[in-house]
Amino acid sequence: MSTAAAMEWLKANEGASVNRLVDWLRIPSISTDPAYAAETRKAAEWVHAQLVELGLESQIIEVGKPKGSGHPIVLAHSRPAADYKGPHILFYGHYDVQPVDPVDLWESPPFEPVRKPAEKDGPGERIVARGAVDDKGQVMTFIEAMRAWKETTGHATGGAAYTILLEGEEENGSVSLPGFVAEYQKLLQECNVCLISDTGMLGRGQPAITYGVRGLAYTEVTLHAANQDLHSGLWGGRCPNPITELTKVLSKLWDKKRRVTIPKFYDDVVPLSKKERKAWAKLKFNAKAALKGIGLPPAADVGEAGYTAMEREWGRPTAEINGIWGGYTGKGAKTVIASHASAKVSFRLVADQDPAKITKAFFKWCKEHTPDGCRWEFTDHHGGFGVTVPFDSPYLRAAEKALKRAMGKSPAMIKSGGSIPVAGLLKSQLSLDTIFMGFGLSDDRVHSPNEKFELDCFRIGANAHAAFIGELVGK
Repeated sequence: MSTAAAMEWLKANEGASVNRLVDWLRIPSISTDPAYAAETRKAAEWVHAQLVELGLESQIIEVGKPKGSGHPIVLAHSRPAADYKGPHILFYGHYDVQPVDPVDLWESPPFEPVRKPAEKDGPGERIVARGAVDDKGQVMTFIEAMRAWKETTGHATGGAAYTILLEGEEENGSVSLPGFVAEYQKLLQECNVCLISDTGMLGRGQPAITYGVRGLAYTEVTLHAANQDLHSGLWGGRCPNPITELTKVLSKLWDKKRRVTIPKFYDDVVPLSKKERKAWAKLKFNAKAALKGIGLPPAADVGEAGYTAMEREWGRPTAEINGIWGGYTGKGAKTVIASHASAKVSFRLVADQDPAKITKAFFKWCKEHTPDGCRWEFTDHHGGFGVTVPFDSPYLRAAEKALKRAMGKSPAMIKSGGSIPVAGLLKSQLSLDTIFMGFGLSDDRVHSPNEKFELDCFRIGANAHAAFIGELVGK
């Protein structure tokens, strides 16, 4: 049994695996700070060397405009065995890390990894360093799984087809990634599904697979009236007040059932399946407790009628006003009617909504509700597609079986209400869905001082990736 042999190898060689992770964590690959450009490249070269050592065809690709101005992408391939009939997997991860500020809150230097013992009623044995869980530690679970297969079978992916894409700008907005994906589109379209380990579990000993994230359309609208601020005593009641008119318009975005009123807004929404709703109900999410944690009473459980709080977060689209301003907001009094008022309005989207279509429909809706004497100014800030792997997807089932084999229990199938830009990019440019098989914990202090990755999570991740390879090749 090749999977069993790979898992045995991982167990016997865990010390060396962790040491390799520690070596990578020592490299301060802070992508957003130009002072660390050389170190960030060093981190790319380090992981490139690891992939070459495992027998993969790996290359360091220069990116950016002009070429070479960005942090390089590591692209590697594991060619399939002649008799392999399974899917081609794209594994995505990133080797760059967040800045470490404030440094004085770190209990140990952020790039001098420390192995800390388990604490009673607290975190387990762990590695503390910047990048420990986001994302070097999680990427290393995959690399070490490949190492286990290489050592036990001679092939790093057991004969399965893999393409590996590791970028160095995820923490800096992935600015070079769209251009890279466009340039290598033909090659990347050979893949059937993307697998990412950059998310988390439900809790210690509670595995989870995130099979869907929402998309985003982010806009700004400004309603103009007079060409100057006006004295409210002289002009109040005589002409439109943009602040008043803007709030009146935006209040029409929802009906009494809290559904968005923009025409055709729901046309492309993939409805929640009975299987999904039944599976989510079994998670026994406590909406009242969650509200209490943010200082709200049970009555605050509001949203689109006919759906639970979890269903609204994971599987339904929303419209939200994220900011609104105009007129005088300083101290004291200034009685003016502002010349204009603005608002930032965002839409969280689900499969198969197109952010460009939603933005266009919203702006059209605003024009149709233009107050007398006013005019609009529109800004499309950015958008991204949501991603949902079909609930009965064979790729999802393979990941589920792999985690069950690694942990002895079936993972929860969850979605995220947030948006992950790379998943939207792969969906929009390559029509590629993404499965998130992550191993972090909610208290890992991602992006904060004293970031950690617990060794039990490292073990689970390595075993799960080894088992996923086994599911692909049937061993």
